Amino acid sequence: MNLSNNNVDLLSFNKLFTEYHQRFVRFAYTYVDDYMEAEDIVMEAMTYYWENRTRLGLGVNPSAYIFTAIKNKCLNYLRDRQYYYAASEQLQEHAMWKQSMRISTLEACNPEELLSKEMKQLVERALAKLPETTRKIFIMRRFEEKSYREISSEMGISVKGVEYHMSKATESLRKTLKDFLPLLIYLVYH
Repeated sequence: MNLSNNNVDLLSFNKLFTEYHQRFVRFAYTYVDDYMEAEDIVMEAMTYYWENRTRLGLGVNPSAYIFTAIKNKCLNYLRDRQYYYAASEQLQEHAMWKQSMRISTLEACNPEELLSKEMKQLVERALAKLPETTRKIFIMRRFEEKSYREISSEMGISVKGVEYHMSKATESLRKTLKDFLPLLIYLVYH
C-alpha cells in the first residue's frame, strides 16, 4: 500500500485530533468557561499547527505545541474579557451617575412652576394678537378681577359691549390654547 505524503499527514492529523481534541476542549473550557469559545480556541490552535507544521521542524511535539497555543489563546481571551468587564463597569458607573442625575433633577423639578411660566408666555402671546380694546377688557376682567359694570364704566362702553369683547377674547384664546384646555377653563371661568 503506497500512501502519499499528504495522506500520511492527514492520517496523523486525524489521529492527533481524535486522540487529543476532547482533552484540549476540556482544558480550554476550564479557563474560558464557555464551551463554544473553548471549541473555537482548540480549532484555531489545531488549524494553526496544521498549516505551519512544516515550518516548525521535526523535533516539535504536536500535542505540546497545540496545548501551548491553546494556553496562549485562553490567556488572550481572558485578558480581553477582563478589559471588557473593566470597560463595562466604567460604562455602567457612568450610566448609574447619569440615572442619578436624572432622578435628582426630576425630583427638584416643579412642573407647576415650569408649566405656569410656559403658560404665561403662551397667554401673553395669544393676548398680544387680540385687538387692543378686547385685550384690555380681558385683562381687566380676568387679571384685575373687575366686574362687567366696572369695565363698562371705565371703558365707556355698554355691558353688552364688554360681554362681546370677552366672548371674542375667549374664543381667540380657546383656538390658540386648545392644547391647554384646563388652563383656559381656569382663565375664563375663575
